[in-house]
Amino acid sequence: MTPVYLKVVDFIRSHPEEFVGAIRDHIFLLVAVPVGLAVLVAVPLGILATRYSWLEKIVMTVANILQTVPSLALLAILIVLGLGIGYPPAIAALFLYSLLPILRNTYTGLKGVDPFIKEAALGMGMTGIQRLRMVELPLAFSVIMAGIRTATVMCIGTGTLAALAGAGGLGTFIVRGLQMLWDHLIIVGAVPAALMALLADFILGKIEHALIPRGLRE
Repeated sequence: MTPVYLKVVDFIRSHPEEFVGAIRDHIFLLVAVPVGLAVLVAVPLGILATRYSWLEKIVMTVANILQTVPSLALLAILIVLGLGIGYPPAIAALFLYSLLPILRNTYTGLKGVDPFIKEAALGMGMTGIQRLRMVELPLAFSVIMAGIRTATVMCIGTGTLAALAGAGGLGTFIVRGLQMLWDHLIIVGAVPAALMALLADFILGKIEHALIPRGLRE
């Protein structure tokens, strides 16, 4: 009987283009695109939420509700709403799931800036925009990055379910392996996804460390 690990190696050797293509689609379409869109939406919303309490209640409530919807149910709802099957509903669902951690950490990070530092910035003659750009965002950067790292790792894991909606990515191997009861095919999808999550968190941690000014590092 052939060991499972040899079957995994044989499959990757015999299907290199399919394996590399699945990794590429998983990284760009199921992680980079939804997380990138979520950053563009959630960070400005988080900033505005610190300025307007009525907005904070609305966006946090909506984001919390979206987060409680099970991933498969959300995929099904988006398909029914007209996004069809394939990548569109998968990207939309992952985008919605990414909103909360980035939004919450942006809000928390900015709210956590010492009020005396904010007052000192205004006392130095800074405008509200200058204070945000030069004082608040640098001080809150590590908290905001923690939200982006959480969203990224979550998208890598949840993105494997996108194969159930007809999207590609590493989940394709897992779904096919479950259908055919092939352990090695499940491993071909699951192990790279797990390693990808660890690697992404490590790389984002290094980026965060490099971008934070030395004087603000703990």
